[in-house]
Amino acid sequence: MKDVYITKIAKFLPNEPVDNDQMEERLGLLNGRPSRAKSIVLRSNQIKTRYYAIDKNGEITHNNAQLTEQAVRNLCNDQFTLNDIQLLSCGTSSPDQLLPSHAAMVHGLLKNGNLEINSASGVCCSGMNALKFGYLAVKSQQVDNAVCTGSERSSSRMGTNIFEEEIATLKQLEANPILAFEKDFLRWMLSDGAGAVLLENQPKGAVSLKIEWMEGYSYAFEMETCMYAGGEKLADGSLKPWSDYPADQWGKQSLFAVKQDVKLLDEFILQKAVDSLKQAYAKHGISPKEIDYYLPHISSNYFKQGFYDEMKNEGVEMPWDKWFLNLEKVGNIGAASIYVMLEELVDSGRLKKGDRILLFVPESARFSYTYAYLTVH
Repeated sequence: MKDVYITKIAKFLPNEPVDNDQMEERLGLLNGRPSRAKSIVLRSNQIKTRYYAIDKNGEITHNNAQLTEQAVRNLCNDQFTLNDIQLLSCGTSSPDQLLPSHAAMVHGLLKNGNLEINSASGVCCSGMNALKFGYLAVKSQQVDNAVCTGSERSSSRMGTNIFEEEIATLKQLEANPILAFEKDFLRWMLSDGAGAVLLENQPKGAVSLKIEWMEGYSYAFEMETCMYAGGEKLADGSLKPWSDYPADQWGKQSLFAVKQDVKLLDEFILQKAVDSLKQAYAKHGISPKEIDYYLPHISSNYFKQGFYDEMKNEGVEMPWDKWFLNLEKVGNIGAASIYVMLEELVDSGRLKKGDRILLFVPESARFSYTYAYLTVH
């Protein structure tokens, strides 16, 4: 088995930052009126700016594959070119189409010769799952290097056009139709962007991050669905997929919009997070004392204090001075968030040899959690 190092990190955030006052200009008004949920959600998540693959005129500037392509290109230079990549592993929750896979579409844009590709599906954990595939491939000497990515183009699922038909249908039933909170909620949470890392079997450059281990935990065996798209949640907690609905209902019920069971999220996301964290600590014999930088992907600052308190109550308190977050500046980019966060930490110049970093990514879809423990070389 080979050691595996993150030797380069890059990101691509499309267009200029969009502040809270500009959001509805980009995403569009529903039923011609401002959202009631917007101010509530923004006050809770405390996001100040985010990025959309939409210009000031409302025109789409990039699809997901193009965002990912740009992040990979930003990773490469004269010392490591596109043609040097041996494995491309891509994670996203918002691929541009059902088929072909996201990684295949990115590879098609890169046009960098024959190589192995892997696509990881899911929500936020898909970026970490893509990383783990590359990590295991390099570690087991299947390849000498791998490029892994996380990306999202969530704006394509939040625009007015996604909900127009449902709003029109609701107008037939009531005078002042309002989109259900579980759909409107996520319009003010999500952002677009992509991140990429280069994995190699030896350290290079000024800062290399050795991946000591990665772990993943799923609670789907005991938890019903919380975040979903492409279906509708029924009264018994099960999901009815879009393919079981007549085509004329896809738009009327906004079946392809991203939705979230907010009550379920609030009740269980932190509880299961700390349970999985304690399992990872126990398995690898570490505690918060063996961590210098803690990078948690949190979807909203609403959860920040609660997460801290839950860890403290369970005896695994993480001191605030170890936390590193950038949610306020870049928003919640789903599968790309942890890549963009790590890129900013490395670029900050703070890291020194021997520092230890814990990456933590939760996924509320059906409550999954992934971890990576890194050391600076």
